[in-house]
Amino acid sequence: MKKLAKVLAISFLVGLTLTGCKDEEAKDDQDKVKDGVINQLKDDYLSSVDVDYAYEFTKSLEEFKTNEKLGYRTAGSEAELKSGEKIGQEMEKIGLTEVTKDEFTLDTWTFEKADLTFTDENGKEHLAVLGGYQVNFNTNGVKEYDIVYGGKATAEDLDGLDIEGKLVLIDINQREEWWINYPAYQAHVKGAAGVIAVQEAGYGEVSPDALNAQDFCGPDDAPAFSMSQTDGNKLKKSLEASETGSLKVKFDAKSTVEMDGKSYNYYGKIVGKDPESYIILSAHYDSYFTGFQDDHAAIGLLMGVAKGLIDSGYQPEKTIIFNALAAEEWGVSNSRYDWSTGAYNQIFNIHPEWAGKAFANMNFELPAYEHTTQDEIRATYELNNYLTEFSKDVPAVEGVYKDGISVISPLRTWSDDFSFNIAGVPALRNDFQDSDFMRSHYHSQFDTEETYNEDAFKFHLNLYGLLTMHYDKTAVVPLDFTTRLNAMKETIDENAFEQAEVSKDELIDEIDHVMDTAKDVNKRVAKINEDYLNALAKDDQAAAKKLYNESRQLNSDLLAAFKHAEDSFTRLTWEDVVIFPYEHAQNNINNLSLSIEALEDGDLATPLDEYLWNIDNNWYAYDFDQEVFDYFTDYVIDAPAQKLMWGAGRIVGHEDLYEVIHSLKEKSDIENADLTEEIESLKQSLTNQKALLKTTTSEQVADLRELGRQLENLK
Repeated sequence: MKKLAKVLAISFLVGLTLTGCKDEEAKDDQDKVKDGVINQLKDDYLSSVDVDYAYEFTKSLEEFKTNEKLGYRTAGSEAELKSGEKIGQEMEKIGLTEVTKDEFTLDTWTFEKADLTFTDENGKEHLAVLGGYQVNFNTNGVKEYDIVYGGKATAEDLDGLDIEGKLVLIDINQREEWWINYPAYQAHVKGAAGVIAVQEAGYGEVSPDALNAQDFCGPDDAPAFSMSQTDGNKLKKSLEASETGSLKVKFDAKSTVEMDGKSYNYYGKIVGKDPESYIILSAHYDSYFTGFQDDHAAIGLLMGVAKGLIDSGYQPEKTIIFNALAAEEWGVSNSRYDWSTGAYNQIFNIHPEWAGKAFANMNFELPAYEHTTQDEIRATYELNNYLTEFSKDVPAVEGVYKDGISVISPLRTWSDDFSFNIAGVPALRNDFQDSDFMRSHYHSQFDTEETYNEDAFKFHLNLYGLLTMHYDKTAVVPLDFTTRLNAMKETIDENAFEQAEVSKDELIDEIDHVMDTAKDVNKRVAKINEDYLNALAKDDQAAAKKLYNESRQLNSDLLAAFKHAEDSFTRLTWEDVVIFPYEHAQNNINNLSLSIEALEDGDLATPLDEYLWNIDNNWYAYDFDQEVFDYFTDYVIDAPAQKLMWGAGRIVGHEDLYEVIHSLKEKSDIENADLTEEIESLKQSLTNQKALLKTTTSEQVADLRELGRQLENLK
């Protein structure tokens, strides 16, 4: 009855526009029709979506675990597999159709336990329950080890320290210093049985009892575990009280990594009038510890939106896919790019046909928490303007996000949306990375329902359900290339181009030319989408179908242009920050030239303290042996694409300054040291980077011309 009443109301209002009204009045009436239909659809969804359902399903995902004390549902583990099956069954239960289980190959990790017992300085036995990383370590029951304190396990810290066959207690700050793989491997090459890392800061700051887990980015045979500050401080005091600086401990641990295992992504559909055009919603279901926010609440959001749309009776134009992804946290051993494994496989290997047909990927992370007072949607450049306009009409929820919504670009690499985006599916996510939660609760055992904010969860259920319907009422994917092009212009460093004697003018001229073309394309797309929405609002199915069918080639060509832009203009630093290709050489030119200038003035400190560590991954050269530095450089440069996944081909180059840095460090205490050799070496590196800037600029001009050619055909 509701649907019939809606159609009758629409027909009545449309009829008013056809009775001889003036053009302006007719347009006003048409706008009222459109607004009325949209508002009715919104109201139907908002009254149907159920935050309690989403919360209860979130909680239910805690059922399966690999570690009875701590949780963990990790890549390819039995707990992850059972969680996936549960989600697939729930998809069918709430009414999604064509529910599918997609198998893919990955490296699996099962973390069962890591219990370390030691005698404290008062002679009392103390049990420390440890967190895990993706390594192979099995004590086969309780085993006795010697443990020593290794500072931060830098080359200097471990120099002269006997760690052969021993456990090494270390301190670490992974946000501000280095990732766990570097000290773990440094200890490994020195013969350690493994490291036990205590977070100084950066992660797990919510409590001194917090443990931490992260993707390991290293080989499975360099073991590492996580210990709380509380336990770490007790253990340090015991070590200080020991005459030898060593202590006997009992360790009962089992962490298993197996290569080339299996896991599964699950998806279900609400099939639309067009079964071959998609809107993809996604979240991952693997987790560390309890994983309430990261990412069980996101699965709850995914399922809540699906159920809300189904229960509201919404009949989509396009096919909406709800995708629960495995192995986001980790899934490939010994890789710099070891996360987002399920998503990468889903879009590149299992369903590459989705790219070119999908209007968007909306990916969800940590959505039941108010990270900042302004809710952030992080999106690919081309969606920024569309989402900014859409966000103006999202209803507020009292108690959260008093400053509204902001849309920020570009996408970052920390979640599954990046894999979809570089595959050619324009992507976005609810952002979380700028939140204090990242330092406090993230990837710790304190990510529990205690962090739950019902209002924030409700806001995101509303937001992303409405956004799904908003996308569904577009005939052509609303991509605006001017945002990316403006960002390119803003990142051009005139000083670096002048030093390299490379003209920036051709690059800027080409950007401006493509910008003008993109603006013309925007006008055409906006007109089609406006006419399409009006036709739907009038329930003029014939007109809507005609507009839709006639715009299929335009839609396909726009997505092809987007894929070209991602292939051509998205690169990564050695720390996984998204950059334009020429920014790599720009950065290096500036830091090398400043270093050379300072050294020629006899200043060693400034290059070491301010410039050289900014070049590629050379900051690791300061603290670790060359064997360690080379290992984690080569596994990016020399690894096959299947190992690098979404990082393959995204690094622009590498300037190895290990020997120069160490030579300068050795000479830093020598008065009037001869720096000729070091200056010449840096000058050669500068020459290399100038040549790289010339090459990348030339390539960018060619890529821009190709983008302009593609867009020119769409005007």
